[in-house]
Formats: sequence, C-alpha cells, structure tokens
Amino acid sequence: MSLAFDRPYLFFAILLFIPVLFLLSRYFKPLFTLVLPLGPPGGIPFKPPLTPVFFVKILHGFELAGVILIFIASAGPHFSYIETLWLNRGADILFVVDISPSMAALDMNGRSRFDEARELIREFALQRPSDSIGLAGVAENAALLVPLTTDRESFFSRLDNLTLGELGDGTALGMGLSIAAFHISKSTAPRRVVILITDGENNAGAIHPETAAGFLGDMGISLWVIGVGSSGEVPIDYMDPVTRIRRTGTYFSYYDADVLMSIADKGNGRWIAAPSADAFALAFSQMDEAEIVVRRSTLIRQKENIHIFFIIPGFLLVLLVHFIRINLLGAFL
Repeated sequence: MSLAFDRPYLFFAILLFIPVLFLLSRYFKPLFTLVLPLGPPGGIPFKPPLTPVFFVKILHGFELAGVILIFIASAGPHFSYIETLWLNRGADILFVVDISPSMAALDMNGRSRFDEARELIREFALQRPSDSIGLAGVAENAALLVPLTTDRESFFSRLDNLTLGELGDGTALGMGLSIAAFHISKSTAPRRVVILITDGENNAGAIHPETAAGFLGDMGISLWVIGVGSSGEVPIDYMDPVTRIRRTGTYFSYYDADVLMSIADKGNGRWIAAPSADAFALAFSQMDEAEIVVRRSTLIRQKENIHIFFIIPGFLLVLLVHFIRINLLGAFL
C-alpha cells in the first residue's frame, strides 16, 4: 500500500507555497511600527503576557494550516494497492470438527487435539484464499457454525471462539455428516469436500454415520475422515462451558479405527490416522495436495480515497478562524 495523488501538481504547488509564504512574512514586515510603552517614564514598559498580536499570529497559523489541508485534499490523495482477482471459483470445503470434551487431550506435542485442529484449519484456509470454507461442530448435537464462505475474517472469528462442550458431551458423527451433506449438496463448485476430524466413536444422534457418509458418496462429494489422538492413558485439561469447572488429570483414550475407516469407505472417501501432531499436519498436507482446483487470477490496482480526512479539518479550521475574527476579536482586526 502506498500514498499517491490524482493531481500531484497541486500537492507540489502547496509544497512550494509554504516556503514562499514564509520568506514573504519574514522579509516584508510593516514599514512603520508604533510602540506605546505603558509604565513610569524611564522605567520598564508594561508588557502583558498575552497580546492581541499573539492571538492574531495563532489565528494566521490556523488559517494557513486549513488552506494547506484544503489544497492537499484538492490534489486527490489516496492509498494505492494491488489486489488479486480470482477469475474462477475454487473448491467448497466444509470442516466437521469434533468438539466433545475428549478433544482436550494433551497428546499433540503438549497441545490439545482441539487446539492443534484449529491451528491446522487456519493454516489450511490461509493457503487456499479462493476456496469457500465452512465449519460445522459435532458433539452430542451438531450444528453448522459457519456457512461456506471466502470471508476469512468471519470464519476465523468463529473458529477462535469455538469451545469444547458447547454442543454437549457425546459424539453424533452421523448428525454432523448429515448437516454437512445438506449444506454442501447445494454447492455448484467444481470440487466439493467434507473433512471430518474426530477422536471418538459415534455414540449420539439419530443418524448412523455410515448412512450420512453414503449420502456424500452418492452426490460425488469428496470425504476425508481423520482420526486424531493416541491410545492409552492421556493427560487432559478441560473447562466445562456450563459449570465453569476445570477438570484435569488423565483418561484412557481409544477409538475404533475400523469404524472410522468404514465411514470413509461408505462415502468413497479416505481415512487417515493422526496419532501425533506430525501425523496430523501430514494429513492436512495430503488433503491440500489431493483437493486441487486449478485457479486463474489477475492483479488489479485498487485505490482508497482519503481526501475527506484533509478537506473536513481544513474547512473547520478556516471557519473557526473566521468565527473568532468576527465574534471575538473584531475590535482588533
């Protein structure tokens, strides 16, 4: 981003005007000055700390500043920057993230599965700016949290505010996949993708996850199932969003990989085990390479006008000086 002017010659004219005005005010003073000392003869003349002349000089300075600001505004100041314009549509990708309390397990190089998932999703979204990305949460209940969008600011805002347990304690994988299937089925993108991230088995909801995965497969939607987390005793640190009670300790972590693999198979998708942070990151790298949409773009120059920030204070200064001269210092001017 750089500062530029629509009419730069006016800007350079004001730069030349300032030193010329300074020289004129310095070397062409009034020819006659009458000094009237107030005080006893031969004594020190009385000089008030503030004189009308002092105020007049201040007003002249304000007036000059106002005129300069108006000149700068007339030069058409604006910020110029280059923006990427995508010429074709990217993929539509909807993440279905398990936000049950077990995702608080700290087996991702000292971080929780949940925090690692959010970080990887953020990086993935930043690397694919032309793709529309959505977010669904799944626990005891399931809900669409962010519809498919290219607005990364709103997507990241909801992702950052996502909390474990806000949809209950269970894991309704079938409900989460059904919600994803319903919303992404309306997409006309050249490639449609659903990514399920979970560390548990389906134990809630009225829809079997294999049935929901079959819907995705029948519609030609690409499905990825990532099973995150290690097996065995795992440390956990979890804050219950309802009771605000913090729970720490260990719990026995286990999920049936065959079940998650079967879900992926029913949806003609792919299953990836991510027992560690490195494996989790590798899974996202594989998805990024596999779900490629050839994207065409061009660069366009944009500008943001900022003359309003000069013309308004300039006019206000000039009007203020005029008001003070007429109403407050009329006897001296």
